Amino acid sequence: MAEDNVGRIVGGKLVRPKRQLAMVFDLNKCLGCQTCTIACKTLWTREEGMEHMWWATVNTMPGRGTPRDWEKMGGGFVKGASRAGKLPTNEEFGEAWQFNYDEVFYGGKGNEAHLAPQGKPPTWGPNWDEDQGGGEYPNAYYFYLPRICNHCTHPACLEACPRRAIYKRAEDGIVLIDENRCKGYRFCMEACPYKKIYFNHVRAVSQKCIFCFPRVEKGVAPACSRQCPGRLRFVGYLDDEKGPIHKLVKQWKVAVPLHEEYGTDPNVYYVPPLAPPRLDANGNVDETKPRIPADYLRSLFGPAVDRALDTLKAEMAKTRAGGKSEILDTLIVYSWPKDIFPDFAKDPATLEWTSAETAKKA
Repeated sequence: MAEDNVGRIVGGKLVRPKRQLAMVFDLNKCLGCQTCTIACKTLWTREEGMEHMWWATVNTMPGRGTPRDWEKMGGGFVKGASRAGKLPTNEEFGEAWQFNYDEVFYGGKGNEAHLAPQGKPPTWGPNWDEDQGGGEYPNAYYFYLPRICNHCTHPACLEACPRRAIYKRAEDGIVLIDENRCKGYRFCMEACPYKKIYFNHVRAVSQKCIFCFPRVEKGVAPACSRQCPGRLRFVGYLDDEKGPIHKLVKQWKVAVPLHEEYGTDPNVYYVPPLAPPRLDANGNVDETKPRIPADYLRSLFGPAVDRALDTLKAEMAKTRAGGKSEILDTLIVYSWPKDIFPDFAKDPATLEWTSAETAKKA
């Protein structure tokens, strides 16, 4: 099935994406507010069997993330060959918690009872280690890492599916699961090195982020991007030389992929986080060492992160000296929404939706 890794077999012919949609997340602007996660949850994962699903997540780094220790679960490719991966459990994703809402809010015990998980105590959740981070005082540090399905150019999930239920859309490269073909084998979950595929135990199908394609088709940005108060989620086509995605990724190279060594060619990119300098044993500023260790950032984003950070620092120095920086002007996003997702700037409230689409417009 290697021929399927950039499209889908239809009528015996391989359909290849004409263009590739991508996202860029500017980690220097992420607040960790979880607005994106709630926007996605409200829109897409409200049905039975989806309680534990968070297609969009924001985890604290360094951290174990969701599913717990996903970076150690394998999957993806090594020198083009498939690498065995682990099947995450619901416990590792974080089971949906049940709380005593009736007792606290409707039982007249608001002054006596407090919200608490009911039944078996949970052992993990999507933000279990939120804001813990790494390092030691006075050089402790953390940053937030938003994640969605990467809609990879070489999707490991697609190659692993014996049902050919996973495919890349011809018009924009969005990776989708055909739930009518899916039989719940979950090889896709094992194969995905980012572990962003979930299993619906009620319907016995795999499910994941769909890049909000019903919105995209109408010129509306994905919910996680449009609802983001930090204006950090850029959306566009990689081949659009006038758009922010192409400039940040291809031209200026300040946005880099997460764990490129997994071999899937992900189409979600990150502007890496800048950090204040470390303090030495005497409390003096050491300008030669950033608070976030360079080796840690390289472990996430590869060696290209050094160039990206150097470029950002140089552009900041330029503006402090009175100069102009197109890179920083792009990242600041002076005009919303056209500067952050120019092809998808329509307001969903101004569109006419069919009855089937009404519940999806957010």
